[in-house]
Amino acid sequence: MFLNQHCIRSLDNSFLGNYYSSMAIGRRAKTDPSRLTAHTGFWMRLVSNHVSRAFARRLEASGVTVAEWVVLREMYGGDETTSPGAVAELTGLTRGAVSRLISRLLAKDLVTRRESARDRRYQDIELTRTGVALVPQLARLADENDEEFFRVLSRSDRRTLTDLLKRTAALHHLKQMPIE
Repeated sequence: MFLNQHCIRSLDNSFLGNYYSSMAIGRRAKTDPSRLTAHTGFWMRLVSNHVSRAFARRLEASGVTVAEWVVLREMYGGDETTSPGAVAELTGLTRGAVSRLISRLLAKDLVTRRESARDRRYQDIELTRTGVALVPQLARLADENDEEFFRVLSRSDRRTLTDLLKRTAALHHLKQMPIE
């Protein structure tokens, strides 16, 4: 009789609750997925998203998007004229994406486009005077944006972070420019 009463008392709801709780705790310890914040990629994405959004907001006043800025900056200081194919190669964007961006920049009078003198099937594109004058202003906005977000790091820490990110990009052959 004592044994039966003991077994019955041991199997009340609190016992089962404790039993299931300890089973669940045991299972979690073995199979718990890592936390989001345990990943370097999480922190890179968090910072990158905020840096990018802040830069996009800074660019809004100029009427230029981040993608357009990338094309303008890659064209600045290079050959006087270039081709959409060369811009696509520089940026890692598709020719179609570059063509759409160039059309938008044409509408904003930041680039010109004409048939190539060498081959009528190709086009030459060139920054306008307005485009040439705008690039240094936008570069200052990019510099200010970096300073705002990374001023917590010393110059040495910034160089180290940049070097580590460049090594990671090289390891994985990452060449497409981030435009979003």
